Amino acid sequence: MLFADLYFLYAFLPICFAAYFLFKNINAKNAVLIITSLIFYAYGEPLKIFLFVGSALLNYLLARWIDSTRGKKICKAVLTICLLYNFGMLGVFKYTDFMISNVNAIFGSHIPAQNIALPLGISFYTFQIVSYVIDVYWEKVPVQKKFHKLLLYISLFPQLVAGPIVRYQTVAEEIDNRRTTIYDVIDGFTRLIIGLSKKVLLANNLNTIVNNCFGENISDATVVATWIGVIAYAMQVYFDFSGYSDMAIGIGRIFGFHFDENFRHPFMCRSISEFWQRWHISLGSFFRDYLLYVPIFGKRRAVLSLFLVWFTTGLWHGASWNYVIWGLYFGVFIFIETKIGKKRLKNAPTLLMHIYNKLVILIGFGIFKFENISELGNFFKNLVGANGNIFANTETFSNLKSHIFIFAIALVACFPIAEFFKRRFEASHPFVASLAMVCTTAFLILLLFINTAVLVKTFSSNNPFLYWNF
Repeated sequence: MLFADLYFLYAFLPICFAAYFLFKNINAKNAVLIITSLIFYAYGEPLKIFLFVGSALLNYLLARWIDSTRGKKICKAVLTICLLYNFGMLGVFKYTDFMISNVNAIFGSHIPAQNIALPLGISFYTFQIVSYVIDVYWEKVPVQKKFHKLLLYISLFPQLVAGPIVRYQTVAEEIDNRRTTIYDVIDGFTRLIIGLSKKVLLANNLNTIVNNCFGENISDATVVATWIGVIAYAMQVYFDFSGYSDMAIGIGRIFGFHFDENFRHPFMCRSISEFWQRWHISLGSFFRDYLLYVPIFGKRRAVLSLFLVWFTTGLWHGASWNYVIWGLYFGVFIFIETKIGKKRLKNAPTLLMHIYNKLVILIGFGIFKFENISELGNFFKNLVGANGNIFANTETFSNLKSHIFIFAIALVACFPIAEFFKRRFEASHPFVASLAMVCTTAFLILLLFINTAVLVKTFSSNNPFLYWNF
């Protein structure tokens, strides 16, 4: 079931809200969320729901075992078994064909691809489960002794299939004790509508620009089309993924859960390090807390751990070498920035830093876009006109002209304009602040109406979020 879908927005979600707020008892509310979350998952994965619940049950039992054997040698062995199971399942479903293709390429063998279907959200919920078990082992959180409460944490549908990766300690208290205020409802629906607009009105239209610029064969694209295409693609991924995160955070807020932010206007960054402190924050913090300081590397721990993190970050995004290259590419620049030092970077000319990081980021998105290494090579050639293609043509400018309004809105929306005006109005005279609130409400209703009209018009089209593939 897709978030940007009429069935979800006007059938599933209203029924969830109605059933949830029908009860006052927290246990009944939790039961509603568990049932609706499992229905949500089963809608897309009717058979793999058993795998999902089975994995949750196994990790529940292993975490209980870790807690009961604390201080004994077997405790670490149980943790190892747990990690091997979770990452093993992720590896089998996500990387089997990738490994087979590489074995075939290296040894000239002809092992057939297995074509194993990837369970919905496995990359996200695996990390969520692993973070819980490790935190129990490290005694950062108490073990959850009731399976249905742990199942709620793992299966909560707003963030189940595409994040953010929610830590158990973030919602542990709210599982047992939470309430929804009128401010939660207002903020929740605001985030929901904004996130939906990012996906339906911006990301989907930017995708049209990207397809028109790159065409069926990237080698035929002009220099200008390639640059416009990669700029549009960077914004498309941002609005698609941050839009989903906004919707997840908003829906969670209505249910009384307060998830951490996953994006903080990443294109405002001055450096690549800062970009990754603002982009997909929950994934970055997972690697920082659980992988960055691997003890087996000894004296060279910092450097080797850093590149392990970025290798893993790339591989997490997809079973293809372009994702590995993409991860290591950013790892190299972050390594260089750590050697230069924060003070020197801070004192560098602002314009120079913005030109530097935007070029690095855009090239990075090009690597992310093209899974085929040959196409990736053509992309690099196109950037500098080394493919022998003309610099620009009328088709390129016609494409941009027909979408210039969306392109311009997207560029502006990358920056915290709304937050700026919100702060200004909140500090204004009460009458001005009230008028601003009325105008904001009217604008949100208009946005919802426009989104609905677009979804009705494209009703038969599949409208998935990009990160549902990961």
